[in-house]
Amino acid sequence: MVRTPLTPEERERGERLGRLLRTARGDRSMVEVAAAAGLSAETLRKIETGRAPTPAFFTVAAVAAVLGLSMDELVTDCALQPAA
Repeated sequence: MVRTPLTPEERERGERLGRLLRTARGDRSMVEVAAAAGLSAETLRKIETGRAPTPAFFTVAAVAAVLGLSMDELVTDCALQPAA
């Protein structure tokens, strides 16, 4: 199956998600948060840096739960912005 390229807006949404998670992580180590969420530190690093702009729903949900973020907050903060 061929994946269609991401739009600039989708990439920006991934970057917003990464910034939000990185901010919420604060001074906790990436390894600590990733382990608590059940994923590798490399996966979390890719999400936080925007290199994985469309992570799986359950991956995001697991990280959000560890960081004390609600899914509603993530959707509000990371939703695609309407074109001007």
